[in-house]
Parts: sequence; C-alpha cells; structure tokens
Amino acid sequence: MSEKPEGKESSVRLQKWLARCGYGSRRACESLIAQGRVQVNGKTAELGTSIYPEMDTVLVDGRPVRPAPQVLYLMLHKPPGYVTTRHDPHAERTVMELLKGVPVPVFPVGRLDADSEGLLLFTNDGELANRLLHPRHKVAKTYHVWVQGVPSEQALRQLREGVVLEEGKTAPASVRLLRQEGRQSVLEITLHEGRKRQIKRMCLAVGHRVQRLVRVRFGPLRLPKDLPLGKWRYLTEEEVRALKKAVGEQVE
Repeated sequence: MSEKPEGKESSVRLQKWLARCGYGSRRACESLIAQGRVQVNGKTAELGTSIYPEMDTVLVDGRPVRPAPQVLYLMLHKPPGYVTTRHDPHAERTVMELLKGVPVPVFPVGRLDADSEGLLLFTNDGELANRLLHPRHKVAKTYHVWVQGVPSEQALRQLREGVVLEEGKTAPASVRLLRQEGRQSVLEITLHEGRKRQIKRMCLAVGHRVQRLVRVRFGPLRLPKDLPLGKWRYLTEEEVRALKKAVGEQVE
C-alpha cells in the first residue's frame, strides 16, 4: 500500500473496495484474496490489507480493478438445472447464462441449489449484498417446499423449533402446511439463516425427502407472478429502497 496521499481520501480495506467494484460480497472478496488472486502494486495481497484507491494499483486475476460504472439490481426467476455461480468450469450451465442483455457484470446474492427454483437476486453493489447475507441482519427467506408424504404435527413442530444437523441445531423457523397433493405435501418454510442445503437436510431429518423447492420471497421482495421461469428484470426503485431499509442502510 502507498503512503497516505495528502488531501486524498482515507484508506479502505481491500475486500471492501473489491465489493464496491462489483466483485461480490465482502466475504466473497475475502475468498479471492485468500486464494492469492489479488495483487496490490505488483505484490500478492493478504487478508487485512488496506489501500488508497486513488493511488494503489489493484489487479484481480491479472486484470485492473475499476469501480463499477453503473450500479444494477435485478431479479431472476431461476429454473432448475442451473448452478448459482459466476463461473464454474465443471458446471454444464450457470445462472449467468440467463442474464442476456445485462450491460455490466453482476453477481448472485447468495445461492440456490442447482435443482432449486425461484427468486434469485443479482447486483454489483457489494455492500448491500454483504448486508443482505450477513447473519446479524436476519433477512428472512421464504420457500415453498414439496416433500414426500404428510408431515405429522410432531415433525412440523421439530422443523419450527430447530433440527439437529451435523454442525448443530438449526434456528427456529416459520413452518406451515399449505396443502396436500396426492402422496406429497407442500410446506411454506421461512428461515433467517442460510446453511448449505439447509431445508433439504431439515426435512430429511424429520423423515420427509424434498422433491421440489421454490424460493418465493427474499426479505421484503416476493417472486412476481408475472415473471416467467428463466427470465429476469431490473428491480424498481421502491424494491431497492425496501432491500436497503431491511438491512438498515440509509435510503435517500
């Protein structure tokens, strides 16, 4: 990092600067640094590095980092069969293939499993993405879940109160039985945490395998009925304000 330039802005943590430039949430940017993919002034950066953006030269994978020219927010009605990632050489299809016409690079806010469907948000606003994903903000996500069989009241109570998984007991959740469809049931489950494949593991733990999973709400935003499967649209100004308000970010 350069010495502080007189009359210039203060230093900023490298991962925070990368997030501002559209490289993902701060956690994702920390991962880039830990992987050795980030250089500052010709040297491989380390976690904890601070920079002066106006003075220091930052590269990611050998390419110069520049602030995003345009801040975008959009939603996708994700179909099954697409991996939620910007790039995966081992994946046949990624969600980025569905974002035709988006003028600048964006990244997914969180993830949905390849076989899951529903509301998936994208942005290049790393600060908002970080807040939306951080556990302290407890941003709720609601899913409609098709499971085998009909859960008993005891099974539903277990899901609400918390299920013991390998890494510990899950946090309390809102769970209700919406309807029965033949030999399967549809549940509505709302979580405030985001462990890997959490709902599928929770349901399996109480004896009901998940057959289909659709995210219908992320924080204050609901999946629009008029957004076709596989299509995306920009968020409205109202929707962006609602997201920022949900995580305590000042709204103009």
